[in-house]
Amino acid sequence: MNQKKAVIFDLDQTLLDRTASLIKFLTWQVNFFQLVAANDRERFIQRFLELDDNGKVWKDRVYGNLIQEFLIQHHSKEILLTSYINDFNKFSCCFEHVENAIIQLKQQGYLIGLISNGRTPFQEHNFYALGLTEFFSSIIVSEAVGLRKPDPAIFLLSCQQLGVCPQDCIFVGDNELADIQGAKAVGMKSIFFHPNPTISSAIADQNLHDFKNFVDTLKYIE
Repeated sequence: MNQKKAVIFDLDQTLLDRTASLIKFLTWQVNFFQLVAANDRERFIQRFLELDDNGKVWKDRVYGNLIQEFLIQHHSKEILLTSYINDFNKFSCCFEHVENAIIQLKQQGYLIGLISNGRTPFQEHNFYALGLTEFFSSIIVSEAVGLRKPDPAIFLLSCQQLGVCPQDCIFVGDNELADIQGAKAVGMKSIFFHPNPTISSAIADQNLHDFKNFVDTLKYIE
């Protein structure tokens, strides 16, 4: 590869299997704090996932609602939120084959970056827990830089840190507006990721449902 090329990833539900990580964390939290009776645990976790709305709702509101709904009196939402911030990363896990895909990219000479919409240092800790940091030349979390996808400026900042032009970048993400449209607006190619093969994007350059096929997918859009 003569000219440096880059692949930039979203974090939640792209590299990080946020749903699986969240269920693991909640299973631990419910048991550790004895939040509800054993026969209510599954319902508590399911309700958290509904209220969380794929991370769109911050957890102080989620816990506030759950405390009311499940009549939890022995723990405040502040205690549970602190636990979420401090402990979630202990349960962070990647989608299958992510690690191999990242290693292959590095071996093939790609520069690798991350852009995540989220809070700092919470998102950094979740990412570090995946054990992939050494492969990444740029790690950007929106709150830390005061920009959010799909703002073109956050994509251009990533390019600047990586030392590449947008035209030499491929962005991989799960959100059509923030990730795919945001990347396309600055001239990047895009790959839409969703683990469910029935869910695809019509505007992305490629769709990906399994990281086992990631390096092959890149070949179709370069």
